[in-house]
Amino acid sequence: MNKPLELLRKIHIHPLLWVVIALAVATAHFIELMMVLLIIFVHEMGHGAAASFFSWRIKKIALLPFGGVAEMDEHGNRPLKEELIVVLAGPLQHVWLIALSYLLFLAGFVPEKWHTLFIEYNLMVLFFNLLPIWPLDGGKLLFVLLSMKSAFQEAHLRTLYFSAGALLLFSVILLVLAPLTLNIWVIIGFLAFSLYFEWKQRRYTFMRFLMERHYGKEMDFRELKPINAAENDMVGHVLEKFHRGCKHPIIVKKQNGKEMVMDENELLHAFFSEKLLTAKIGDLLYTY
Repeated sequence: MNKPLELLRKIHIHPLLWVVIALAVATAHFIELMMVLLIIFVHEMGHGAAASFFSWRIKKIALLPFGGVAEMDEHGNRPLKEELIVVLAGPLQHVWLIALSYLLFLAGFVPEKWHTLFIEYNLMVLFFNLLPIWPLDGGKLLFVLLSMKSAFQEAHLRTLYFSAGALLLFSVILLVLAPLTLNIWVIIGFLAFSLYFEWKQRRYTFMRFLMERHYGKEMDFRELKPINAAENDMVGHVLEKFHRGCKHPIIVKKQNGKEMVMDENELLHAFFSEKLLTAKIGDLLYTY
């Protein structure tokens, strides 16, 4: 099927958005709302188009009463370069939107009032999305950057910790500068809930990452990264050292000083298929 058409089929409009549109009409702010929705729509379609280009599994592109989200059915095993492009594809849409508005203004098609407002909305959405708070683009970008040096689980946890601190700081600043801006507080509430939910699901997120490596299609790993382990190390502890985009040979140092090499698939098989959840690495040396 044609990819652009398939991408359009993924668009979902939240029912409450129609209520917001009706209120905008009633309060004579319809044009302003349409500007914001257009900016958010193009932003999310940027993510979707990049994901579609790399043949990612796209769940939906949702337009919400207070923003938008492009949901992917990927679990951290795509190349980091691809994920970086998909994350940045949203913010990059604001560049051509601003340029187009300026050209239309110069050509006399758009009044200065609406051009200025359109630029302000673009910059507002852009800078807000780049805040290092999960699940904003800035938070996802932070996760990708941390994943370049840290194991998946460590990078994920550090992203959530940093996001919580950034959200708290942003809330304090807003409390001082604009305590009565209700719509921003609604968004902060949504971010706080999303961050809390991601924290509650952190173990599940890690398991999905490992399960896709074990049960999913063959991954395109660009780097071989050995993991050193001792015989007495728990299987689960070694799995927590797995990185995104890396193939892991497990170097096991035995008590007699000799070293043995295990493939990561042996470890994943023992954990998921054999249910050896509390086994030690040394136990597997005699099993495989």
